[in-house]
Amino acid sequence: MTRVYVPRDTTALSLGADEVASALLQARPDIELVRNGSRGLFWLEPLVEVETDQGRVAYGPVAPEDVTALLESGLLDGQPGHALYLGLTENIPYLKKQQRFTFARAGITDPLSLDDYLHHGGYVGLRQALSKTSQEIVDEIKTSGLRGRGGAAFPAAIKWQTVLDADASNGHSRFSGRKFVVCNADEGDSGTFADRLVMEADPFMLIEGMTIAGLAVGADTGFIYLRSEYPIAHQVLNEAIAIAEAAGYLGDNVLNSGRAFHLEVRLGAGAYICGEETSLLDSLEGKRGQVRVKPPLPALKGAFGQPTVVNNVLTLAAVPFILAQGGQAYADVGLGRSRGTLPFQLAGNIERGGLVELAFGVTLRELLNDFGGGTATGRPMRAVQVGGPLGAYLPEHLWDTPLDYEAFAEVGAVVGHGGIVVFDDSVDMLEQARFAMEFCAVESCGKCTPCRIGSTRGVEVIDRIRANEARDNNLILLRDLCDTMEDGSLCAMGGMTPNPVRSALNHFPDDFHPDDDHRDAARVSQEA
Repeated sequence: MTRVYVPRDTTALSLGADEVASALLQARPDIELVRNGSRGLFWLEPLVEVETDQGRVAYGPVAPEDVTALLESGLLDGQPGHALYLGLTENIPYLKKQQRFTFARAGITDPLSLDDYLHHGGYVGLRQALSKTSQEIVDEIKTSGLRGRGGAAFPAAIKWQTVLDADASNGHSRFSGRKFVVCNADEGDSGTFADRLVMEADPFMLIEGMTIAGLAVGADTGFIYLRSEYPIAHQVLNEAIAIAEAAGYLGDNVLNSGRAFHLEVRLGAGAYICGEETSLLDSLEGKRGQVRVKPPLPALKGAFGQPTVVNNVLTLAAVPFILAQGGQAYADVGLGRSRGTLPFQLAGNIERGGLVELAFGVTLRELLNDFGGGTATGRPMRAVQVGGPLGAYLPEHLWDTPLDYEAFAEVGAVVGHGGIVVFDDSVDMLEQARFAMEFCAVESCGKCTPCRIGSTRGVEVIDRIRANEARDNNLILLRDLCDTMEDGSLCAMGGMTPNPVRSALNHFPDDFHPDDDHRDAARVSQEA
């Protein structure tokens, strides 16, 4: 029986993957249809693959109306007789040029097949972890140089060591003596989808990574705090957790080790601020998501007042590889203090959007040209925002900066979660600066004045600049306001909002020019 793969992740579904799968089964009910995860080549979705003696052959992007012609031209034999033929999937340049550590299984396996996961190296890391002491597990993470992939890039081993060493006794809490592992799956940055792809394409990897983290720090319970906008990920995770429990990979006695680890998914309430770890913890506990004052750190007093590891999806998803291959294997790639790989996510006005996992050190220009293929509109690129809505807008002369935490910090930018959003030459950077301030005003938790009030005043100041009211004075005021927000805000929400605003001011000053002629020219350029 011929095996055919059609992805079931959110992106593929939004582009008609279910309809393609139905058309295939209706035409050829004798095939074995596997609903895999996406390989992350979103510009080719829905990507249909057929298993042949030479390997898996790809066709895409496939529409339901293409199915009949594809079958007639030899799709089930992997024949090249159709225009959508792409050859062996592994030889597609976009995929072949990547270094896939975390996403090595994405798109290859059935996300809900434990047998598939085990066959492709799954749970080797957990078995290695069960043969080590908690300190030895933490030491492997330390050797790897793994840093938090959620944006702050804080060394994961320091968090883990702090929680391992923390005193969990608390006579005033019913949770006294317990520690927790919390996965931040509230992926809210613009242009990011790597967390979602992990959960939808390879959920057992996240489950394994969290279980290893529990063993490392002495936690018996984990929570995946998932954004409510990810219903497919929610479904897949819950099914995968049930499968892992039934097979003994979760529960009171993990793989008969005498060690317990339980896991559950909790949905967020649609607030960007809950991507900040302390707001997330309040929301997890059923409270309004507001930033907590630190100290105490969550590693000492986190979920339910107990020592807690809070890591991003990509951080925890890297852990099985590190334990299976050894920390040094992970540390052997990368640049400077940025070790291992990062899944960069190409989005916005880009011809070939998708996920590209590479070692730190690749340049933005290489990603934009070699993988992204330029803009979708065919117009020249003008600005690129890296690191989500609080990241800087980078002009072309900075696109050769290596994607490395320290190198980006030197030019006033952040790598963040690896989201890359492209704008062509029709973009108005004053409007983008205004969007950053307005975004902060809408999404602020309201706890601190610099963020809550500063962002509101920021929108007003930019509107006055746009109207050419006392432009020079208002430009000075805008920069002063950015300084106040950066220095006085309680968390990164207000503290980082100045990044996109300042970068727009510094790198694209013409867009803040008062002349109506300039703004009319920009508008004509956009309409052209």
